[in-house]
Amino acid sequence: MNASLFRLSRSGPAWLTLAALLVFLFYRGSNAQTRFSYSRGQSISPAYEGWWQNDDGSFTMFFGYMNSNWEEEFDIPVGPDNHIDPGGPDQGQPTHFYPRRNMFLFTLRVPKDFGDKELVWTLVTHAKTERAYASLKPDYLLNKQTIGTEVGANMAGLGDELLQNEFPVLTVEGDKRRSAKVGEPLTLIARATDDGIPSGTRQNRAPARGSSPEARGSSGDQGRARLVYRPPTQTVPATPNGLWLSWIVYRGARRVTFTPQQMKTWQDTRTYANSPWSPPYIMPPAPPDGKWIVQAIFDEPGTYVLRAIAGDGALFSGENVAVSVTR
Repeated sequence: MNASLFRLSRSGPAWLTLAALLVFLFYRGSNAQTRFSYSRGQSISPAYEGWWQNDDGSFTMFFGYMNSNWEEEFDIPVGPDNHIDPGGPDQGQPTHFYPRRNMFLFTLRVPKDFGDKELVWTLVTHAKTERAYASLKPDYLLNKQTIGTEVGANMAGLGDELLQNEFPVLTVEGDKRRSAKVGEPLTLIARATDDGIPSGTRQNRAPARGSSPEARGSSGDQGRARLVYRPPTQTVPATPNGLWLSWIVYRGARRVTFTPQQMKTWQDTRTYANSPWSPPYIMPPAPPDGKWIVQAIFDEPGTYVLRAIAGDGALFSGENVAVSVTR
């Protein structure tokens, strides 16, 4: 409480002290609501999540972002308003941005002699410029247990089991580059298996292979972009263990309709929000054969990158499909 309120509580009438306290609390609450509960009109902040070292001595850097809006989505082409330097502007970053916190969304690999250099991701939204600075400082060092803990898996009493966890094995059938017409469905088939960690992953267990998200991915220019999500533990309860799969728009206009409706992969903690982090955690049943079939319909022509995401409750893998859409 500030000094003026303290003096008032010492010398003023009790009702005045109470009234001042209520005004103070209302002001504080209103400020918090104003800062954190926008539907639209706010900017995006790129985020550097951390790094780990690969077996060949190189390093993987993880990036995500915070869209401060609960509803507004953005399409920001690679260029002056969306670039990573040095080496950019295009280094596989997203151009379609969903609401709220999207952690560990893509990775970049840097050489073993990267040293004390930095990568800088710049985003400009609503005339506001935000940057994320990526380095190999020890404070940013990650491992699989760190990621799983941030997701909430450690709250389920899994402990060191998360260190042995492997990324779900995800495969999208068919070509990685496809064509489609506006209004006509494009069939997408993806298969996912898991190693059974965290304990209780529902089904389709696969042998553990590899420890890097780069081992689970697409080819081509987007091959460097991999998906691993980490919502903050202070606001998100433990995520249920269970293999799931969902499709998102990674690049391209937002007007893509998926059938069946896909689970949100961004941090949405609101009740019944259709997200792995929204209570009551009703997860759609995984198909017995680990094969998910989805249809995508595009409302506008253009070039899109769609991404399949498979999660086991602690780690997440992604694979991209580029689609050229014509009328």
